[in-house]
Amino acid sequence: MHTHLVSPGVTMTLTKAPRAAERVWTPRLWGVLAVLCGVMFLDGLDASMVGVALPSIGAELGLSTTSLQWIVNGYVLGYGGLLLLGGRTADLLGRRRVFLVALGVFAVASLIGGLVDDGGLLVATRFVKGVAAAFTAPTALSILTTTFREGPARNRALSVFSVFGASGYSSGLILGGLLTSFGWRLTFLTPVPVAIAALAAGIALIPRDRPAAEGGHDLAGAATLVGGMLLAVYTVVSAPARGWLDPLTLAFAFAAVALLAGFVAVERRVRHPLIRLGILRVGAVVRANLGLVALFGSYLSFQFMMTLYLQNVLHWSPLRMALALLPAGLLVAVGSPFVGRLVTRYGTAPLIAGSMLSLSLGYGWFLLTAGSAPHYLVTTLPTMLLLGGGFAFGFSAIMAQATDGIADDEQGLASGLVQTSGQVGAALILALVTALVTADAPAGGGSFTQFHPGVNLVTGVAVAGLVLALVPLVSRRGAHRA
Repeated sequence: MHTHLVSPGVTMTLTKAPRAAERVWTPRLWGVLAVLCGVMFLDGLDASMVGVALPSIGAELGLSTTSLQWIVNGYVLGYGGLLLLGGRTADLLGRRRVFLVALGVFAVASLIGGLVDDGGLLVATRFVKGVAAAFTAPTALSILTTTFREGPARNRALSVFSVFGASGYSSGLILGGLLTSFGWRLTFLTPVPVAIAALAAGIALIPRDRPAAEGGHDLAGAATLVGGMLLAVYTVVSAPARGWLDPLTLAFAFAAVALLAGFVAVERRVRHPLIRLGILRVGAVVRANLGLVALFGSYLSFQFMMTLYLQNVLHWSPLRMALALLPAGLLVAVGSPFVGRLVTRYGTAPLIAGSMLSLSLGYGWFLLTAGSAPHYLVTTLPTMLLLGGGFAFGFSAIMAQATDGIADDEQGLASGLVQTSGQVGAALILALVTALVTADAPAGGGSFTQFHPGVNLVTGVAVAGLVLALVPLVSRRGAHRA
């Protein structure tokens, strides 16, 4: 609701009423939030279920480890490569339209993926699903941030949104273990009815919105952005297998930098830029993007190492491994609903700093107590609880910080920007962790020793995120003293 303020007295009257009304949400508003949360849940569910099913897929289709890697990386390539374009496209063409079309594509790709018998086609469907998610994820977040007013209502909605994302991931670990025991194809087919139900509900509940009045006629910007992002993500996810100094890796990296530099040059000159570069001069937005890199990069990389250790070294079943890592997801699901109130009361900066502190302590405790064979109750469980608490406080607060104060017609851009930073940053850190773990594998043998360099790296990433999060708090305290 937009208001024109003409005097201090009128300002007080106009702002109090809407905020009081926001305390009670209508059934339709709850319905819109349910649709958006359902898609968030679906994204987490799909990503974790497929990861658990990889060994079974490889055994049935005769795929090598390198080919199996691309079932995951194909999704990351499409998702990370087009997130920025997806968010901005929603602003320019209409959020409802883009959201529903992309959700339909996601459902069709899931169905085909569960029916194919060829590894190449399976990777192709994963890439298409990643592309679809690159449009649904930022669009869902921008629909949320434009539907719920900035302040307590948006903070509350973001908290619920985060709960479903974490619940989808943790549920996917358990459900993936169960479904894989009956057949890996069920992990691809299960999201189909969920996506169809969300599509039907979205058509009925999500209100129509108007596309931007002008802009978007930036074909050169779109081409250089998509090409640069796809090459950048491809270079990151393929470098561990090919080698970081391989001539082809270096050539792809150079081409990606050249295309992204060309994109920046185009955006500075074009009349209606695809992305307004001035948004990168907002300090809070930049800190939120870097904060999500630290959060996602360290958290996902650590879970990746634990998955390899528990399944490949200790030979745990997928279900047992999922149960071992589940406490972190449960803590996110339980803790996230309270984050909205805390953001409203204390702001985003203290919560992000607390999140990074919890992550740093978790990784530090693991390094201190793990040794060559970490004990679950002494080492792993306390670590997962600290990581779950850090993720619960950090994710919602970072998302709120990344979109606060951004105009409605750029909410998709802000949402796509922060999610791109998280995905691409996480892919880069995971690639570095993979290189460290693989390089040390012969010396490590059948113990956890080979994973120590990777845990050192994610600990450093979390500590860097903590230092960054403390900057606004220190600056604020200095200003108060002055």
